[in-house]
Amino acid sequence: MLTRADEFYRLMKTRRSVRGFSSSPIPPQVLESCLMTAGTAPSGANRQPWHFAVVDNPAIKQEIRLGAEAEEREFYQRRAPSEWLDALAPLGTDEHKPFLETAACLIVIFGQKFDVDNRGDKHKNYYVPESVGIATGMLITALHNAGLATLTHTPSPMKFLNNILQRPSTEKPAMILVVGYPEADTEVPDITRKTLDQIASFHNGA
Repeated sequence: MLTRADEFYRLMKTRRSVRGFSSSPIPPQVLESCLMTAGTAPSGANRQPWHFAVVDNPAIKQEIRLGAEAEEREFYQRRAPSEWLDALAPLGTDEHKPFLETAACLIVIFGQKFDVDNRGDKHKNYYVPESVGIATGMLITALHNAGLATLTHTPSPMKFLNNILQRPSTEKPAMILVVGYPEADTEVPDITRKTLDQIASFHNGA
């Protein structure tokens, strides 16, 4: 158990968010397996309130980029407080998001507030943000394990994604997950991770 835990930690600590992607295609079976892994996540009342819209169509990726950059310009120029912009500065991010077009695919993740049965009746889902967050984390982990790079992107607001991808209003976009292979010369931020004693406390019984 300890060997498996340590090996998995060594694998996952190499994960980095990437902003420079190549356009090399991803084998569909790899994506499908990773999505099925995400689908094993726990969820409120086992409702599994998520939908993963996989986009590799260049025209749709361009449309998503245009919509996202419009929201990002508003964020960087008007909505973002200076403290937030200062926190983002070391990462070198701005309103330009070329990776939304260059990466092999985008996975737009939606949370489903309701299920609709065959008769058109709505059934409320529970703990939707928590459930979708867990499934997204498992998806990112599965993609990294498969040798793919990812980037979480959350333009705000994101309702434009419902229109582009023709998803119902009962679904709320949670994020765009950019997926692909990193460019040969891509760079990642020089970041550190908090230590174990900074992120965990142990309340042992005597």
